[in-house]
Amino acid sequence: MNCSNCGHSNEGGKFCVKCGHKLQEEAAVSQAAAASEYQPQPQPAYAPQQPNQRVRQAKKVSKSFFSYFAEGIKNPTATAQAAGESQFVNALITVILYALSIPIMLYVGWKLLLIQFVRSMFKLPIISEELAPSDMEDFNTGADLIKATDINSIIHFNFTDFVFKQGIFIFIGLAVIIGATYVASKFGKVDVSFKEFFSRFGTFLIIPTALLLIGLVLAFLHVEYFSYFMNFGLLSIFLVVPFTIASFKQSGTNGLDRIYSTLIVYVVITIVVTFIANGLGEEAKNIITRMGNSSELNDLF
Repeated sequence: MNCSNCGHSNEGGKFCVKCGHKLQEEAAVSQAAAASEYQPQPQPAYAPQQPNQRVRQAKKVSKSFFSYFAEGIKNPTATAQAAGESQFVNALITVILYALSIPIMLYVGWKLLLIQFVRSMFKLPIISEELAPSDMEDFNTGADLIKATDINSIIHFNFTDFVFKQGIFIFIGLAVIIGATYVASKFGKVDVSFKEFFSRFGTFLIIPTALLLIGLVLAFLHVEYFSYFMNFGLLSIFLVVPFTIASFKQSGTNGLDRIYSTLIVYVVITIVVTFIANGLGEEAKNIITRMGNSSELNDLF
């Protein structure tokens, strides 16, 4: 130990052998310094993990959308007229729901639609007169068997391939209809941005979307009346167009009359629906072809 007074190195003892300075005080000072040097640092308090930013944003968007959707059902006209560019995201979600609910409903309920179609054919006078009552009983027995059988797995009817492909086609068709309605409104001297126009169109589309969602639930429950809600939801698009055009004020008197604007858009809707129907018809042909070529399905019957 070195003496703090003279610096002499001492091997031990209480006093320095050279100057007689007390060494115990030096030892206490050294121990205190060592203790302060190696004193453990206080650990920071545990900070709870913050929720992911995307999760928070998703919760915020979903909460805003459900409030917007419910208000659109309760007060459709007032909600649509109040919809500005801030409702663009909610309107876009509504359009996506509308586009996806149709192919999902068809995927879930196509067996019921097929049964309804055949049953309606049986009711035609030219056919019903030639059928015996036992034939209809056999058909009803077969229909119950079809309902209880997971034919999708037998004919390999792919959900992703059908729903997303047809959903994209329907979404593109809706985008064309909205774009045509916006252009027609511009010809009618309506001064509005596309985002605001899209928001109002999507808000008027809430009730048709709600009808499709109700039909989707009924299709999952295997209730045949789901097709009525599907048809009402599809036909409602012909009401959304004039409602949207009429909800804006014209900035001039020399623009295209709203009646002609609506008729022009109806022509576009007819063309779009024809393309979508052709696509669904091709899918229906593929399903029937798979059913005819399925050995498992033939063994079932």
